[in-house]
Amino acid sequence: MIEQQNKLKAEKIKLLLTDVDGVLTDNGVYYGESGEVLKRFSIRDGMGVERLRKLCGIDTGIVTGEVSPSVARRAEKLQITQLHLGVKDKLGRLEEILRAGGWSWEEVAFIGDDVNDLEVLQRVGLTACPGNAMTAVREIVHYQCAAHGGDGAFREFAEWIISLRNF
Repeated sequence: MIEQQNKLKAEKIKLLLTDVDGVLTDNGVYYGESGEVLKRFSIRDGMGVERLRKLCGIDTGIVTGEVSPSVARRAEKLQITQLHLGVKDKLGRLEEILRAGGWSWEEVAFIGDDVNDLEVLQRVGLTACPGNAMTAVREIVHYQCAAHGGDGAFREFAEWIISLRNF
């Protein structure tokens, strides 16, 4: 029954949004004298972005509270068109994204890992979190990944959506 409900939800998805730190990265950052130096991203997550676009026609986007040149570079490489850096009110920004793109709440999926993602996770059509997400997040999502943030969690969620859509 739940699997059938998730299948119906997955069929409606047109946009998958993700947090960065703790989802696309391992929640770590390297700092030097001039600030942020490095963030580690999973190559597998990048393939997830590509497969969603090619197989399902699903757009992807990033919504993060951080302002990071590393994230901007990664988004550019993956041809992610929805890039929202420095966002403190994720739910408010998502409302703007929906209006601008003509999407409904049920047409959006989101993967997040921490309490600042809870409002969005409670509103969108399909949700997930990395295996090492905060307990409050793990308790409300539709899908909890086995993979941790920065280690393929985004890809796992993408493949779950693809499989639910029978690709």
